[in-house]
Amino acid sequence: METDDHTADHGAPALATLAQDAWNLTADRPRTLLGIAGPPGAGKSTLARALVEAIGEGAAYLPLDGFHLSNDQLARLSLTSRKGSEPSFDVRGYVALLHRILTETADHDIYVPDYDRTLHEPVAARHRVPPTARLVVTEGNYLACDLPGWRDARRLMAECWYVQALGEVRQLRLIERQLDGGLTPDGAAAWVATNDGPNGDLVEKSRRRCDRILSTIGMDMFNYRP
Repeated sequence: METDDHTADHGAPALATLAQDAWNLTADRPRTLLGIAGPPGAGKSTLARALVEAIGEGAAYLPLDGFHLSNDQLARLSLTSRKGSEPSFDVRGYVALLHRILTETADHDIYVPDYDRTLHEPVAARHRVPPTARLVVTEGNYLACDLPGWRDARRLMAECWYVQALGEVRQLRLIERQLDGGLTPDGAAAWVATNDGPNGDLVEKSRRRCDRILSTIGMDMFNYRP
């Protein structure tokens, strides 16, 4: 759904307000998906986790990062230097899991993969969606992109919120992330310039396909954790 700039939250809503707004999406539905989109380093995963924690057992977390292709597959596809870019994800697998989340709501857990920043590989079943979860918060860069596969994912979400942050703030966060991952300062800066930067430019084009625009800067709920 396209929105105008008046949908932007120019202040910083309290976490409790955002959590209530998210929970309201579950009205009259057995289970609902809320997407959190935005460029690398904006604070998507931190916001998504904070919402789930605030809501409690009625919510669950589903990161797109669990659908990174493995390093072997990236090498096969000549995408190693573009890890984290749009084609480096298994979008069809992601959409298939979203379908399961919405249709299998009865009496069993659904397991959710994640990305391990120590192993630098996706890992299976780190998260789970229990039968009690009526709201599943999924987050990732490309959730609102008008591209094959991602359009299907977007249609399954009751709403998709866009998280933005100043470019210089995101750059500092992203360089810190790469340093923590083992790169040198020069290597981290090069990675952000040649990979995270172009990825963010692509994601920015999806901003108007989101229902709400937020900034994590100044929110009352967390210190940023890359």
